[in-house]
Amino acid sequence: MLAQGGTMLGTTNRGDPFAYVEADGSVKDLSQALLARARELGIELLITVGGDGSQEIGLKLHALGLPVIGVPKTIDNDLDATVETFGFGTAVQVATDALDRLRTTGESHDRIMLLEVMGRDAGWIALHTGMAGGADVILVPELAYAPELVVRDLRKIFGAGRRSALIVVAEGAQSRSEGDGRPKARGAKVVAGAAQRAADAIAAALPGVELRVTVLGHVQRGGVPTAHDRLLATRLGVEAVEAALRGESGVLVASYPPEIRIVPLASAVQQVRRVDPEAQILGHARALGISFGDR
Repeated sequence: MLAQGGTMLGTTNRGDPFAYVEADGSVKDLSQALLARARELGIELLITVGGDGSQEIGLKLHALGLPVIGVPKTIDNDLDATVETFGFGTAVQVATDALDRLRTTGESHDRIMLLEVMGRDAGWIALHTGMAGGADVILVPELAYAPELVVRDLRKIFGAGRRSALIVVAEGAQSRSEGDGRPKARGAKVVAGAAQRAADAIAAALPGVELRVTVLGHVQRGGVPTAHDRLLATRLGVEAVEAALRGESGVLVASYPPEIRIVPLASAVQQVRRVDPEAQILGHARALGISFGDR
């Protein structure tokens, strides 16, 4: 199983037992039926492997008497109680590989290449991909961008003799005219087409320059996991089982390199872990000359 990615247990991301949508569209609370079935099957403890939605459901089940231990798995890397989640590293590797390929065609045809990556309303994938792949511009949800500032920075690149550029756009990125400059509320629907909207705004100010948009989409969510993700998932899994054997529950096994720690499960779902606008990694990116279109 080490070389397999994705979900193997036949689960669903739309099956909240506390708000289950029936075929007729009605919404029912089936949590008591779930608990009864768990007792019938002799399930003594549930290990929930997933992101904030999965862990929030797990926390509710724990409160109703079914012991739960959480394992952080999401490509978005947006769980607040852990430094990293497994799946994230593989998604970044897939996106970085795509950016490397876009560089080739951008340089061959003198184009600005935009790559849209996932992450919902957190910019971790975009930030790490852009830095690892040598992007010129990175647009993330945490920093509302001004198209005119992006264009200004692109003009500097072209003025230095370059004929192509790379832009990484998080799917939740917004220009200042699209919102109030603050990230959307947790769980808010992400409006599709972030990279295309950015491309349209840039193209209007750079006549004669060709732009191409690539939306990576669900390619990021599958395939063979990286060695780092395999190791992280294995260590988290071992610690989850050992915590269960110690009699612990209502906790999350969290990565705080180089250690795996036990933290309260509630701490994982209180808020979304987003890129801090004052984070050191953003300072490092700006020192490399990467533009975020915000200043």
